[in-house]
Amino acid sequence: MPRSFDLLVIGDANPDVVVGPVPRTLEFGQRERLVASGSLLKGGSAAITACGAARLGLRVAFAGRIGDDAAGAFVRTALAERGVDVSALVTDPERPTPLTTVLTQGDDRAILTAPGCLVATGAQDVPDRLLADARHVHAGSFFLMPRLARALGDLFARARGHGAATSLDTNDDPAQRWDPELLAPVLKSTDFLLPNAAEARALAATLAPGPPTGDGPETGPTAAAAAAAALARLGPLVVVKDGAAGALAHDGVTLTRTAAVPADPVDSVGAGDSFDAGFVAAVLHGMDLPAALSFAAACGALSTRAHGGTAAQPTWDEARTAAALTTRPGSHA
Repeated sequence: MPRSFDLLVIGDANPDVVVGPVPRTLEFGQRERLVASGSLLKGGSAAITACGAARLGLRVAFAGRIGDDAAGAFVRTALAERGVDVSALVTDPERPTPLTTVLTQGDDRAILTAPGCLVATGAQDVPDRLLADARHVHAGSFFLMPRLARALGDLFARARGHGAATSLDTNDDPAQRWDPELLAPVLKSTDFLLPNAAEARALAATLAPGPPTGDGPETGPTAAAAAAAALARLGPLVVVKDGAAGALAHDGVTLTRTAAVPADPVDSVGAGDSFDAGFVAAVLHGMDLPAALSFAAACGALSTRAHGGTAAQPTWDEARTAAALTTRPGSHA
């Protein structure tokens, strides 16, 4: 049966205030410092993924929560202007829209988020009609929404019952707990887990602990691959974003790698979320895993051409052209 949407994205949507480059050490005592740039931009990891997927030509719906305030109106308008269906975007009558401040320094950043109505976001904000009417369901910022996190396994199971595939990008855990009791049930209904390398290592350390492997438990491409292999044994195909080292995927048996797409980044905010959009779009278009990895890496790299997470997200043709320029290290067991 035809579906109205290629992709349903569940999660966070908020404005980003991006400021930088900032000094490594911030001065308090009411000192004022000048920086080169500051922008008010569309933010929220899940929302950036939704915008990236729509830019690639997918029919995208978004389910989440905003406040009844100017920030919420900004978010709703920004998503709709990108072609994302916001009919399921709930307005919270009591709590404010989340707000994130991103402090940049080169290719690094510090992120400060006031969660607002994210704490109230839950299964009640995800209509059954959308779970039944999308080919793929993706969730982001897992640890920012504890109520939704506890319900996500059931939501994913219901989506799969309707024939949809599922994917999860946990993003960072502000508490650094990486709660296995919260996450393990969700992975049972997750087809694709999409962490970055640091997140993959942290997740593996709590969900699939074992002896140090390769480059060690903290850094290095071998460590990222080992973490992906350990997480893949829990069920999902694990796809890891690894910056200048490219990206890799592990299904529990075979490791697949792709090189990074050359880029001269202006701002890396949201690059991982654009990677997620590219990977989902590639899978929905029937690409094999190596091609999907290269395409996703291209989407992530091209998104860094401008400030903010959505301003430079590529079209389908732009991403295909960039992906064709990469070399793929290939697969091995």
